[in-house]
Amino acid sequence: MRVITGKARGVQLKTPEGMQTRPTTDRVKEALFSIINFDIPGARVLDLFGGTGQLGIEALSRGAKNAVFVDAGEPACRLIKENLRRTKLEGEGRVVRSDYLAYLSRCTEQFDIILLDPPYAEVFLENALNRISEIDILQSGGIIVAERPLGKELPFEYEGYTRSKDYKYGKTLLTVYRKL
Repeated sequence: MRVITGKARGVQLKTPEGMQTRPTTDRVKEALFSIINFDIPGARVLDLFGGTGQLGIEALSRGAKNAVFVDAGEPACRLIKENLRRTKLEGEGRVVRSDYLAYLSRCTEQFDIILLDPPYAEVFLENALNRISEIDILQSGGIIVAERPLGKELPFEYEGYTRSKDYKYGKTLLTVYRKL
């Protein structure tokens, strides 16, 4: 797993041992960042299910202003910090150890891009989208990118958000919502 482009291009990211984290494949990551490429420069990014930190780190490498990485697991938080060090982006990223819903319930920051890549087998994605639509943490015109497995349905609408088409890559779907 590596940073695809930008100031940290080519840096190999450390990955977890075992199967606790399912990193996004390079193919899906390239597709995701092609979709939002013009929205990244200067953006404030939330990587809500941090894992390895690769999505937020890719955004930072491509010119995002800063990124907040949230993960409930201490090993994942250590891994994100290590990957920020490897890429020399530690000054632009902040790691928060927290359950995603607890973080959202106390979050007062505003973001331009929210990246959601939770464990596939859980209802975390649906819960996160519901909670984000209830609170005001995404700037007007901001983007949510949700990664999900083929067959996992998402509501077409959330109040205040419009959904663009789904992008299919093998058994993975990327869904983009934009705040009105």
